[in-house]
Amino acid sequence: MSETLGRVLIIAGSDSGGGAGIQADIKTVTMLGAYAATAITAVTVQNTLGVTGVHPIPLDVVEAQARVVLDDIGADAIKTGMLGDVAMVETVARILDSTAAPAVVDPVMVAKGGSNLLAPDAVDAVRTLMVPRAALLTPNAPEAQALTGLAVESLDDQRRVGEALLKLGARAVLMKGGHVPGETVTDVLLTRQGETTYEGERIHTRHTHGTGCTLASACAAGLSQGLPLSEAVARAWAYVHEAMRAAPGLGGGHGPLDHAWALRGGK
Repeated sequence: MSETLGRVLIIAGSDSGGGAGIQADIKTVTMLGAYAATAITAVTVQNTLGVTGVHPIPLDVVEAQARVVLDDIGADAIKTGMLGDVAMVETVARILDSTAAPAVVDPVMVAKGGSNLLAPDAVDAVRTLMVPRAALLTPNAPEAQALTGLAVESLDDQRRVGEALLKLGARAVLMKGGHVPGETVTDVLLTRQGETTYEGERIHTRHTHGTGCTLASACAAGLSQGLPLSEAVARAWAYVHEAMRAAPGLGGGHGPLDHAWALRGGK
């Protein structure tokens, strides 16, 4: 935990099951010692078994939430998650342009249970509007493939596709390796200055709901506290890994992590 109270504005959807989305984001940012504020883009009806409803928040309300936070509390970093459609992507891009705070962009497209959280016609908007505004882009393999048209099936593919995303304008890309086969999971952080890898044993578990949200929010917390990018990612990676190991076993489907593992005698 950092001694600096960074301010993170989270722009994302709500998960009624508490494992992903705004709920996971707030837990993560708080546990890492930063301050979480929110602009909610959608209310989802979901649990560990899947998403049964998505109810978008009106665009003017999303923008108003963000504006009042930025005008009063301010933000040292912004994290974006579920955006839903082209109009929401355009709105959030406009919000990002109004602040100098670095943006951690998690290009959320599909829920863990398979439900679409981004309209197919909005993928191009994410590519052209969100990727160039990302201080850090955090795609998994399917998301990276959707953004670039390039398959991600190996560590070399992660590097190749990450480089392609840098060329699209992202200042840094954390290519996540959870979907890449193998007993070792490797995430690759790519910048124009080089790369850093984060590697660990694959945890065989069904309790992986919210891993992407959690990782991106943990990175945003670190950046808000002034950590160098590689250190922010390293701390985030370790936090998520332990949260997966300590998962409480809730629900009958893709269960949540234990975001509060450190309060229960964790490392």
